[in-house]
Amino acid sequence: MVWTPRAGLRWDPSCRWILGILNLTPDSFSDGGDLPTVAAAVEAARAMVVQGADGLDIGGESTRPGAARIPADEQIRRVVPAIAAVRAALPGVVLSIDTTLAAVAGAALDAGADVINDVSGGREDASILSLAAERRAGLILMHRLRPPEQDVYSTSYGSGSAPQPVAGDVAGTVRAELAAMFAAATAAGVMPEAILLDPGLGFGKTVSQNLGLIEATAAIQSLGRPILSALSRKSFVAAVSGLPPESAPRDRAAGTLALTVLHDLRGARFFRVHEVGPCRQALNVAQALAGA
Repeated sequence: MVWTPRAGLRWDPSCRWILGILNLTPDSFSDGGDLPTVAAAVEAARAMVVQGADGLDIGGESTRPGAARIPADEQIRRVVPAIAAVRAALPGVVLSIDTTLAAVAGAALDAGADVINDVSGGREDASILSLAAERRAGLILMHRLRPPEQDVYSTSYGSGSAPQPVAGDVAGTVRAELAAMFAAATAAGVMPEAILLDPGLGFGKTVSQNLGLIEATAAIQSLGRPILSALSRKSFVAAVSGLPPESAPRDRAAGTLALTVLHDLRGARFFRVHEVGPCRQALNVAQALAGA
C-alpha cells in the first residue's frame, strides 16, 4: 500500500509509482487550457488511472520558467472544485496539490487531496510544513534556484543577460539543499516516510546539469528518501533529443520516455508525467530488465 488513511501517507519505494499531471491552468508550458471544466478534469483523471496512474497531481499555477504568479484565491478557485469531483469519482486514487502556498494546500486537503507537492521545498511559505504535519499529508519537496518569474529555460542559461544556473557541483548543491528542506520538514513534525525528494530537473540547471543530476540519483537518494523524477516534456529533453528549443512540448514524448527509463535505472521510483500509458509501459520494460 502507498498510504493508509488513518495512519497518514507513507510512500512505498518498492514499486514504480506514476503521478499523472492534471494542470488546471491556462498558461502551463505543455498543456495550458486543455482542461477548462471540472468535467474535463474528471474525464482526464479517469483516463490516466485506466492507463496506469497511481496518483494525480493537480495544480492551479504554472511553475514553468517565466510564468506569472497566481494568488491563492485564484488557485483555490481553479483547483478545489476539480479535486472534490475527482475524489468523488476516484475514491481510491492518491491526489496531490501542486502549490507553494499553505492556504491553497489547506483548501485542497479539505477537498480531498492527500499530498502537497511544493516546488519551493517549503521555503516560500514555511507554514505549509506544519500544515502537512498536522494533516498527516504526503509531502514532495523540490529544489529550485529561484521562483518562476526569475527563471529561464535550461536551454537558455549562459546566453545574454539570462540568470546563471546552479554554480559548481550541482549534485552536491542540490543534495545539500534537499537535506536542509528534509530537516526543516521533519522538524515541523512531518513523518520522514511521508516525504519524497525532487531534484528539480529543469529548474535553475543547464542541460548538462540536468543530465548530471539524473546520473547522481544514488547520491541524492542517500538522504534516505525516494526520488521523484519530474522531467516530462522539459526543454532539456528537447535539447538532448535533437529537437529545437521552440519545439512543441508534446513532441518531446520519445525523449521523455528514454530519460524516464534512464532515471529509473539510476534509482528513481516515482515519476510525474504527462503521458501515463507510454510511461507505464516503458517502466514495465525497465522493471523486467532489472529483474532479468
